[in-house]
Amino acid sequence: MCHTLPRQRLSLFQVAIVLIAGGAHAASIAWPFSFVFTQGQPVWWLQVLALLVLVGQLDGCRSGRRAAWLGGLFATAMLCGTFWWLFISMHTYGGLAAPLTVLAIVVLAAFLALYYAAAGALFVRLAPAGRAPRALVFAALWLLAELARVKLFTGFPWGEGGYAHVDGWARPLAAWVGVHGLSFLAALVAAWLAMSLRASRAGWLSALGMAVFSVALALLPVAGPVVGAVSGPAPGRLSVTLLQGNIPQDEKFQDGTGVATALRWYGEQLRDATTALVVAPETAIPLLPQQLPDGYWQALQSRFATGQQAALIGLPLGSFEAGYANSVLGLKPDASGQSASYRYDKYHLVPFGEFIPTGFRWFTELMNIPLGDFNRGAVGQPSFDWQGQRLAPNICYEDLFGEELGARFIDAALAPTVFVNLRNIGWFGNTVAIDQHLHISRMRALEFSRPMIRATNTGATVIIDHQGQVTHALPRHTRGALVGEVEGQSGITPFAWWSARFGLWPLWALGLVIVGLALVFRRSR
Repeated sequence: MCHTLPRQRLSLFQVAIVLIAGGAHAASIAWPFSFVFTQGQPVWWLQVLALLVLVGQLDGCRSGRRAAWLGGLFATAMLCGTFWWLFISMHTYGGLAAPLTVLAIVVLAAFLALYYAAAGALFVRLAPAGRAPRALVFAALWLLAELARVKLFTGFPWGEGGYAHVDGWARPLAAWVGVHGLSFLAALVAAWLAMSLRASRAGWLSALGMAVFSVALALLPVAGPVVGAVSGPAPGRLSVTLLQGNIPQDEKFQDGTGVATALRWYGEQLRDATTALVVAPETAIPLLPQQLPDGYWQALQSRFATGQQAALIGLPLGSFEAGYANSVLGLKPDASGQSASYRYDKYHLVPFGEFIPTGFRWFTELMNIPLGDFNRGAVGQPSFDWQGQRLAPNICYEDLFGEELGARFIDAALAPTVFVNLRNIGWFGNTVAIDQHLHISRMRALEFSRPMIRATNTGATVIIDHQGQVTHALPRHTRGALVGEVEGQSGITPFAWWSARFGLWPLWALGLVIVGLALVFRRSR
């Protein structure tokens, strides 16, 4: 524990233990190893244990500065352990020198860790006496740090602790409070346990009781109904074909190799599919329509001008003069026998990959990655209506931002019945990034009680039902087509209702009110 001497430095033991705990937190989101647990699975209790260790180091500490260091070191290790795979995109595919790549990842993690450093310092200064109030203040500060990572500087909340609970004890609550609410609850449990373990024998018994209760909840059948979902008439089932081209990332945008392979293979699959819907992933067609070979675009439109089939295809749309967007094109027949088109433009762009932050062009020029300033779409774009389903596309890591998907649920009559994620995660190799993103999509299914179908370049190409369970999946890093059925859902969950109207403000208010009350109490004391 921290000593009370104001100028005593952190011990090597403290540094080591918070770094290890931060790494454990990262591993809890999707286990990265092939031993102990199933590789890729979330480990909810490990996430709680990691936070328990952090709180154990913070509780009793009287120096805000040392608490900031503890929180910052924990978060830096947590974030480096979460998105270390950025090294592959920046060095292997981008050509950035390895030392500079490592430095860039550590600097990014350390910058984002400032939110958690501030949380640690404020906890020491504001937390009142009493186990429950102190635990509540820690959970509120942790929630505010996570929310800051969601919103500030376009947001990058990848690896948030709540995702570890997609199969855990708090899973049934996702439809009520969302992933950020699960992060708050997990922090509250971890803080309560940590403070109980430091207390008397009664505190140990309390901690043991909480642990037994959490394990009992975790053992409940995970395939049960989502708590909080408001039922409605089922829109029916839809047969789908999800394409996974497995185009090597270092060839994907090369004219003589990846582009030719993509045009040929995706063209054949779109032509030969027999299901009601066929989905090709993000930038499956890696050219603007006007750059395509003669007749290619016209053949696609003719293919879906008649019959009972439709397609959602990932490709860039626009022009070099007016700007272009990372888009999804929908093709389906209309009443006149023509091909009716639908367009979705990506709203939440990736920094450095799809837009260049002010002052950082020098950095992007060091990498050999197809970069550009894409135009943004709007939040809450209409769904693609097809055979009684309202299909809501999202591209790449847009499904990381549940409150933005929630904007489509303002009107229950127009709310999506199925989410469709189109993704190219090939930038990050065959790594735990695939599993992390899969759990993100599963969490969105739980929050909104909606199935999610995913068409990706390298994996995970899957069908997820409205209870967050994978029902169909393609082997990763293989070329193939996944054929299955998805059952659309209607009705509005509590999370969908309040996130559609208020965004994340209720969670901000929760955290700020608790911290504000702690500040008032501290001043009055």
